[in-house]
Amino acid sequence: MIDIEKFSQLQKVSKESFFQQKSMVKQVMAGKTVLCVECQQPLKLTTPEGDGVPGIRCVKGCTELQLDFV
Repeated sequence: MIDIEKFSQLQKVSKESFFQQKSMVKQVMAGKTVLCVECQQPLKLTTPEGDGVPGIRCVKGCTELQLDFV
C-alpha cells in the first residue's frame, strides 16, 4: 500500500530538484559561471559539435547532466 504522505513528499522533492536543475542549465547556457555544489569547480557546457557527450559537467565529474540537443 502506498503511503500518500510519503509519496506527496517525494513529488515535492522531485519537483524542486527539477526546477533547480532547469535553472542551472539556463544559467550555464547563458554563459554565467555556475559552480558544482560538491567541488566548487565551474560547470562546463559541451555541445554536440564539441568533444564528448553533450551536457553540463564539472572537471571532477561530481556533476554530470547529459543533454539532448534537437
